[in-house]
Amino acid sequence: MKIKKIINYSPNFDLKKRNFRQIKFLVFHYTGMNKEINAISRLTNIQSEVSSHYLIKKNGEIVLMVPDLYIAWHAGVSFWKNYKSINKYSIGIEISNPGHGNNYKKFSASQIKSIIKLAKNLIKKYKIKPLNILGHSDIAPDRKKDPGEKFPWKYLSQNNIGFWHDLDLNKLKKNRKKKISNLKKYRFIENLFKIGYSKNNNVLNSKNLKKLITAFQRRFRQNLVNGMADQECLLISENLIKKINKFS
Repeated sequence: MKIKKIINYSPNFDLKKRNFRQIKFLVFHYTGMNKEINAISRLTNIQSEVSSHYLIKKNGEIVLMVPDLYIAWHAGVSFWKNYKSINKYSIGIEISNPGHGNNYKKFSASQIKSIIKLAKNLIKKYKIKPLNILGHSDIAPDRKKDPGEKFPWKYLSQNNIGFWHDLDLNKLKKNRKKKISNLKKYRFIENLFKIGYSKNNNVLNSKNLKKLITAFQRRFRQNLVNGMADQECLLISENLIKKINKFS
């Protein structure tokens, strides 16, 4: 499937080319800037030292900024499973959106259509597994919020991009905000590590643990993001573990 792209190259990438087999992850971001033109300027400015492989504009246009086989600088300090420095193993996709600090908005229908088209193409090309399709906050929960709780993870999973739980929404609502014991909370945190969230960056201190739970909620429990583990979160995590075991 050929994808129409605009080319606007960024100088912010490693000069050494990688083998296509090294590409194992897709990482979604939002630009986090009010004006799209400013986001493009930042991603292509050598002084910013930030880039991505692709940018999806508000109107759905796809911009190629760094060719796939070069390492773009999009993830920063990042971890998933046993991987460190996710830049080395991933393709970064920025999506134009003002973000949490600038009146965070829903992603447009045109953007979602382009996300699906581009992601499917890359998944097929590099044989990327559903469990390796991530958000920036998944791999850097201590410092990132993007692409956030308005990103259509469930809809993407229905289009064979990424993964989602298969629990009944009404059942989940009944368990929302229900307190859990410390033992169950420990089990929930262990489930997060099994899903792929990393134990790096002193994640188990109270401040970082709340950020980790928040990242999980932005991804899998988007209707309530409060950084507090409850019965609903536990049920979702257990369901995800079952699905992961089926993938393995």
